[in-house]
Amino acid sequence: MNALPRLILAGLSGGSGKTIVSLGLCRALVQKGLAVRPFKKGPDYIDAAWLGLAARTDCSNLDPFLLSREVLTALFADKAAGSDLSIIEGNRGLFDGKDVGGSCSTAELARWLDCPVVLVLDCTKMTRTAAAVVAGCRHFEEGLRLAGVVLNRTAGERHRKILRQAIETYTDVPVLGMLPKLSENPIPERHMGLVSDQEYAGREAALDAVGRLAADCLDLEGLAALARSAPALARPDVRLWPEAAAGEPPVIGYVRDAALWFYYPENLEALERAGARLVRLSLLDTAPWPEIHGLYLGGGFPETQAEALSANTAVRERVRSLVQAGLPLYAECGGFMYLCRSLEQEGRSFPMAGVLPLATTLCPRPQGLGYVEARVERDNPFHPQGGVIRGHEFHYSACLAPDPAAPGDFALRMERGQGLQAGRDGLLTGNAWAGYIHIHALGEPHWAPRFVAAAARFRASLASK
Repeated sequence: MNALPRLILAGLSGGSGKTIVSLGLCRALVQKGLAVRPFKKGPDYIDAAWLGLAARTDCSNLDPFLLSREVLTALFADKAAGSDLSIIEGNRGLFDGKDVGGSCSTAELARWLDCPVVLVLDCTKMTRTAAAVVAGCRHFEEGLRLAGVVLNRTAGERHRKILRQAIETYTDVPVLGMLPKLSENPIPERHMGLVSDQEYAGREAALDAVGRLAADCLDLEGLAALARSAPALARPDVRLWPEAAAGEPPVIGYVRDAALWFYYPENLEALERAGARLVRLSLLDTAPWPEIHGLYLGGGFPETQAEALSANTAVRERVRSLVQAGLPLYAECGGFMYLCRSLEQEGRSFPMAGVLPLATTLCPRPQGLGYVEARVERDNPFHPQGGVIRGHEFHYSACLAPDPAAPGDFALRMERGQGLQAGRDGLLTGNAWAGYIHIHALGEPHWAPRFVAAAARFRASLASK
């Protein structure tokens, strides 16, 4: 059993302000000298990146759909060990899951981790009703410990006084902070949530500002004590990481730049533990690449860098020639968009790598959003044929098909979710895999060893020439 101080910050819905509160709390506690380990519930790259910056360490995602209870708990225990406390930011509303029973909700995660919950409540145009909301959440589900509330977007001292009195009179949930309305969001937003930390030059100043706000408006000592009140947590006896393959490590490149940077840290760690040597690459840089035996293209915002990606013809040709040579390549969402013939937005068409006979176009609304399940129907280097993989998709781009791919070119048949085209995903060409689905390596434990094995075979093929 491990004493792992921890708490979850949850909201009534998206937009409640829990991200700003989570960022501010992480930064304020770090500035007080505490080692804070951040976590993000759900399949989210952007908030997780900001949380990592706020706490000055990596942020791990905890998702009850992508990971089994045993694996999720073991991951949390491994990453939280050695920290003074862990801050977990929830997603959506506290009880909102993928069905009417609330499965995969923030509340379910709190029960799995036996973790106290602090509710961030948007109090706009609300007084006594706030107490009714808190009381309702306090008693809605058995086994959930609603241990505190932070009042957000309060209008002034009189408003705050009434809110506190109402909640303390009608509930046993302590008020652990009250934040004013802010004239503007200290961290700008765009269509997928907060703006990418990769693109915001003022990120450190913004995080320091929300840290000061948290220090002024939150009960930091009370929140830290609440985290320390969490009971000891048993780490399940489950293997998290793959064993390293014997022999010389193959080199797998992964692109991390302003265009592509959506990676779960565990995906990269799993590749290393499976025996790969990772090298960081860029699609925007003109510098030569080292010899690689595999390539991982994560998601991101290629649309914000479309002109620069298109102008870098040397890298586009390099990627195309590597695929033609049989290099194993795994591309998710933004990486898939880069492999297409072109990317279209605002009436302009930008040539991409041209590996796939497709184009993508940016749309004003999401074209795929949520959890996915898909059956593997074709042999490929990455996922075993006949199995079902779980993942998620969130994209504003749609796939165009001037030369439609044949159904047999896809490895996946969608059982839940949109996918790439006509209920399919996982488009294959040679040893390259491309689609909209993101996976978590610890939820699909076969993926990293198979990727590394494919890279080792490619390296062996180069040596034999």
